[in-house]
Amino acid sequence: MNDISKLYDLWLSSATADEDLIPELESVKGDEEAILDRFYKNLEFGTAGLRGVIGAGTNRMNVYTVNQATQGLADYLNEAFDEPSVAIAYDSRIKSKEFAESAAGVLAANGIKVYIYPELVPTPMLSFAVRRLNCSSGIIITASHNPSKYNGFKCYDPNGYQMTDEAAAKTYDYIQNIDMFTGVKTMSFDDALAEDMVDFIEDWLYDEFYAEVLSCRVNADKIKKADLKVVYTPLNGAGNKPVRKILKKAGIKDVIVVKEQEKPDGNFPTCPYPNPEIRQAFECAIETAKGTDVDLLLATDPDCDRVGIAVRDGDDFVLMTGNEVGAMLCEYLLSNLKEQNKLPENPVVVKSIVTTPLIEAICSNYGAEVADLLTGFKYIGELITSLEKDGKEDSFIVGMEESYGYLRGIHARDKDAVVASLMIAEMAAVYKLQGLSLKQFMDSIYEKYGMYLNTVLNFAFEGASGMQKMSDIMSSLRENSPTAFADKKVVKVADYQTSKIVDTTTGEESAITLPKSNVLSYSLEDNSKVIVRPSGTEPKIKVYITACGETRNESEEKTALISDDAKKLLGV
Repeated sequence: MNDISKLYDLWLSSATADEDLIPELESVKGDEEAILDRFYKNLEFGTAGLRGVIGAGTNRMNVYTVNQATQGLADYLNEAFDEPSVAIAYDSRIKSKEFAESAAGVLAANGIKVYIYPELVPTPMLSFAVRRLNCSSGIIITASHNPSKYNGFKCYDPNGYQMTDEAAAKTYDYIQNIDMFTGVKTMSFDDALAEDMVDFIEDWLYDEFYAEVLSCRVNADKIKKADLKVVYTPLNGAGNKPVRKILKKAGIKDVIVVKEQEKPDGNFPTCPYPNPEIRQAFECAIETAKGTDVDLLLATDPDCDRVGIAVRDGDDFVLMTGNEVGAMLCEYLLSNLKEQNKLPENPVVVKSIVTTPLIEAICSNYGAEVADLLTGFKYIGELITSLEKDGKEDSFIVGMEESYGYLRGIHARDKDAVVASLMIAEMAAVYKLQGLSLKQFMDSIYEKYGMYLNTVLNFAFEGASGMQKMSDIMSSLRENSPTAFADKKVVKVADYQTSKIVDTTTGEESAITLPKSNVLSYSLEDNSKVIVRPSGTEPKIKVYITACGETRNESEEKTALISDDAKKLLGV
């Protein structure tokens, strides 16, 4: 643990680069708990980079922690590449632009060429820029869908997906040896521009991105015929211009934007938790849609890599889950490509291990392979890159995570809410021409393949004690493995940290070939499933439940019982 009092005094005298830091430190003087939370550790740099609360201290997102991480990245790049370059982007969060420009100054001072977007853009546009500009790395300043007090710093590799474990570990080694106040080379953003070490990304790159997204359509002619009516909210984030532009280019003329959530605003005044997974994020959109004949509501998170939808159900709107949208996209793409004789010989759908097994049932129907990967879209990006190197990129149909992240096409190697918004709108238009809402289309999928009800439980553990609590819970689960959920026997336990699968009925063990990860998966005797994992980006434990039943009511009852057992097991 850090020397708290020494660090506090050092910051109080030295943290002058941001006018907000010293007043914050003075405001907590004498408050041992508040000081401890700011200094008990350094923000951890992992494969997702940094993420934390904005503020003063080593355990906060501020110009010093950002610059230290950037210096570590610069040292790594200068060792690993000849004449390295970096693309930088940022979203609408508090201090995102300042952090992005500060990082650019550090890279420039280290002799690294920087290409930076002149305005906030979606995360997938950063991934696209890294690849198109042949950069050695990429940085985006974002905390995705976290509350407004958070910000983050994500690093990308030359392939356009987030850093691999090996590259992140090497970068972290450099970071650990850098003093935040004396060990960072830096120059002002304006000086870096003047010395031609920083260039703004130009319009042609935007145009190429939009062209690549539009090329992903499978029914470009039908989307214009359906007279689809859409309400869209960027949730005060980066999706406002790109999503509206791509829908317009596709021929959707009737798009109403939620006025309260249209402009960039890192305070997210109407939606404190700007997450398209939750109904609160849709309240303004639903209010906007009242009294209209709107077909579809779209919401993208602040960095526009995730998208959620609500669809008309009579006079109301219902939210569709990330698993349901993934299943609909899977069925829509495979069925339409097959109908058009455009389905590749060996189609591949890629999903995370916590995404609904309904995808496997759909793919089996069309002879498509399912690649089941660890949570983290970088693994999907890695697989696409591998397919591309083998000349099989056309076999990639769609990639998805249950947490509302999707990718169609190979223009980016991260989840892309711009292309996902387009594909969802196209899908809605096609089924509207058939007289179906997306809700009715989803019901037809359940009728065709069976009822898979998926639920995610989130349990937050804030502060220093919270991290220890999460660790204790996972250790306890490994030491005392549950034998049943909802009176259904656990027949298989998969521990992705030990890379072992144990058949509890026979005692037989088999190996997991994926990278090690702190995940536990329990398969039940009725084909239901429970997966427990700490979040990689937030101080919380997630429990993923798939309840299988003959009817929705039966599955809902099972979900409730499994949820109760999971809460008892976790002690929450």
